[in-house]
Amino acid sequence: MYNQASAMSLRVWLRPPRSLLVILFLLTLVSISAVAWFGWRLVQQDSAVEEQRTQERLEHTADRLVAALSGVLGDIGERLDKAPRRDTGPVFVLTESSLAVLPPAVLLYRPFASMEPEAPASVFAEGEAREFQQGQPDAAVGWYRSLTASSNAAVRAGAWLRLGRVLRKLGRPDESRLAYLQLSGFSGVLVAGAPADLVGRLAVCESGCEDVDRLREDLLRGHWSLTRGQFDFYWTQVAKLAGRGERPPVMAPELEQAAALAWTERTRQPVSGGQATVWVDGRPAFLVWRGGPGKRWMLVTTPEAILQRSMKSQDARFAAVDSEGRVVAGRKDGAGRAAVRTSGESELPWTLYVTRTPGFRDPVLITRQRYLLFGMAVMVVFLLSGTYFIARVIRRETAVSRLQSDFVAAVSHEFRTPLTSMRQLSEILAFGRLPSEDRRQRYYETLVRETERLQRLVEKLLNFGGMEAGKRQYHFESLDTAPLVEHVAKEFEQEIAGSGRLIELHGTASGCRIEADREALYIALRNLVDNALKYSPDFPTVWVEWERENESVAIRVRDRGPGIPASERKQIFHKFVRGSAATSGGVKGMGVGLAVVHHIVRAHGGEVRVASEPGQGSTFTLLLPAVRES
Repeated sequence: MYNQASAMSLRVWLRPPRSLLVILFLLTLVSISAVAWFGWRLVQQDSAVEEQRTQERLEHTADRLVAALSGVLGDIGERLDKAPRRDTGPVFVLTESSLAVLPPAVLLYRPFASMEPEAPASVFAEGEAREFQQGQPDAAVGWYRSLTASSNAAVRAGAWLRLGRVLRKLGRPDESRLAYLQLSGFSGVLVAGAPADLVGRLAVCESGCEDVDRLREDLLRGHWSLTRGQFDFYWTQVAKLAGRGERPPVMAPELEQAAALAWTERTRQPVSGGQATVWVDGRPAFLVWRGGPGKRWMLVTTPEAILQRSMKSQDARFAAVDSEGRVVAGRKDGAGRAAVRTSGESELPWTLYVTRTPGFRDPVLITRQRYLLFGMAVMVVFLLSGTYFIARVIRRETAVSRLQSDFVAAVSHEFRTPLTSMRQLSEILAFGRLPSEDRRQRYYETLVRETERLQRLVEKLLNFGGMEAGKRQYHFESLDTAPLVEHVAKEFEQEIAGSGRLIELHGTASGCRIEADREALYIALRNLVDNALKYSPDFPTVWVEWERENESVAIRVRDRGPGIPASERKQIFHKFVRGSAATSGGVKGMGVGLAVVHHIVRAHGGEVRVASEPGQGSTFTLLLPAVRES
């Protein structure tokens, strides 16, 4: 019993169409899930392979970067050895007391005070005592003149400076000017902490010379080794003499900082050649030098500039890190894969990190994954489309089967009623159970009507079958609409006689000729009138109207029945379809009448229209091409 019950419940569950649609949906869902899972696995495998290839590319890029960076540093060192020149930064020439830049660049001022010799103040103490304390300027002039014959250039320069000053005080400008001219001829010595020739030339210009512009040009060329304060002072004095009022120019900050750094580092890096990264105010600087303590060439640049010269790839990010873990160049990305080259293994001053550029994706991988996703999408679309069409076919076939069953039941019912009546009447007549001759005549008349009814049913089925098979042949002729409609109404008058029902006709007497098959159009009109009578049993009148509408003739059949819902107005013209009003009202029929009407009107090149409101009745309109009257 249990097995039988299980088998029965399984059969019920698998009964179409709902269970079949559920099974179809589940199979489709499983298929799509399988496609999605395989696609996801393929994408994962492809991404894993691509990650491995990316790591290999990063390792290769790191090796190329190490080689390129080694080449750049080697090239810089070789150029410093052979022919120092400005490369990626200024190259400074350093001695124990001087600083220059190659190729020649303008150093307006130096980061240190000049180390050129200057005579001690004690040498001039006696002359200055006579000049300032004893008030004997003439005696001071004699003393200073005696010192101008000294063998020491620094002493002579100091003597000429003081002699020019005393002579200017004594009001002897020509002699003072000559003294300052002598002073301007000295080089390589200091007076009052400044180059002697600069002090002398400025004093000469103050006494009224025309060399102010030349002196200004020499200051702009960085002719003298001055501190920034000294340069600003002398520039201001020269600007006043020239009458321009210009502010002191400022040297490029990068050049100023590089010069200061080179001068500071000259003693901290005692070896004859090397390279180092130093930090100044939180920013890294890179030094490369060659030469000994007496004379040294030093390139000052930044690690960023060196790294930029070595980078070629645009799909990777580079970073250089010093021994303390500080990033000196580039940008270190902590996420994702990275290729690392330590300074120990690469013999470079920094540890290098090479990572993939954020947002960069291999175009080949993108294209391959797009094709893969496109293929998966196509497969899913095919599965969904196939499921949709299969489900539609199943539902349609199920609907057709149901309609056919309903049709067979309706036909059987339509045939059973007249056959039952005919059988009963025939038995009464055969066995002579007639109370009177009037009843016999009435039974014969009933047999005739039922026979005609059966004949109409058979003809309707035959017409429908012929139309479905495409075997119906139409014979068109010019017809007047009014007689055809009146003929149909007259036939129904015999059937509804005595029932109180009425068919009202309204139409024009002329101008409504059509080219039609008389028999086919008769069948179409009869079906519409028959439906109007069956679906409006509570209303005694059915209206049939005809008139000319433009190039067509409109034939309308109107009733006051229950009406047709909007959702059914298209479906009722399909074969075997009966509306909800037929089911709820128990109206007899086979569901082929309106299908026959639609088929006949379309064969005539016309159109069937329906206007209906639930509870207000329905109006069926046949629009047929009118015959043009000459």
